[in-house]
Amino acid sequence: MVALTFRFHGRLNELLPAAARHRPLERVVDGSPTVKDVIESLGIPHVEVDAIVVAGVSVGFDHRVYHGESVEVYPDASEVEDLTQVRRLKPPPVSPDGLRFVLDGHLGRLAAYLRMLGFDTSYSNHASDDALATVASREERTLLTRDRGLLKRAIVRRGYLVRSDHPHDQLREVVVRFGLGPACRLFGRCLRCNTLLESIAPAAARTRVPPRVALEQTEFRHCPTCDSLYWRGSHHARMLRLIEAVVPDAVGH
Repeated sequence: MVALTFRFHGRLNELLPAAARHRPLERVVDGSPTVKDVIESLGIPHVEVDAIVVAGVSVGFDHRVYHGESVEVYPDASEVEDLTQVRRLKPPPVSPDGLRFVLDGHLGRLAAYLRMLGFDTSYSNHASDDALATVASREERTLLTRDRGLLKRAIVRRGYLVRSDHPHDQLREVVVRFGLGPACRLFGRCLRCNTLLESIAPAAARTRVPPRVALEQTEFRHCPTCDSLYWRGSHHARMLRLIEAVVPDAVGH
């Protein structure tokens, strides 16, 4: 049996039971497992971890734990103090402008909101866990999910466990976590299929919309993939109010 002491830093505490947060955690394990296996057994997916320090040395996920070790786990390597060399475990960060997401089937509303903000967001409510992990890996997308087990898959390198279960709060959480506000380009993507929208001549659009819309609106956009049609109606105004409340620094109105 191997006795260990863990301390989780920063936002990693959000993933622990309330009674276990911001305090040393004692753990007894069999044999000499990797530190990654022990961390994930405590409910922390590896994609949330950026640095691990054991006895003053920055180690990787493959470090084998030994009796009596104290393990410090960080969500961001910049939070590590008193070490001149820190091994970063997350892949290099992507600027908000270049972020691409893939979401699991339970986050459909969040997917639509991210597309509304202009972010490339892959989503299908029928996608299996295998498919989600494969897309995240192959296309280097950040996987957003509330399923810890999905984020523990070895091929998933970029991911985030969404804490909230309310879509508006989820959007605020993701925007803050990834600093998306200044990178928003509003209403540029199809909410249904994620394709970039294109302008369409009013004369071509007016035959497809209600008479009142045809009279009141002069600007229309459509999706070249699924042919959905968009204009600045009451739904647009409601979404804009949501954005202003949740993402006050969004650009591209």
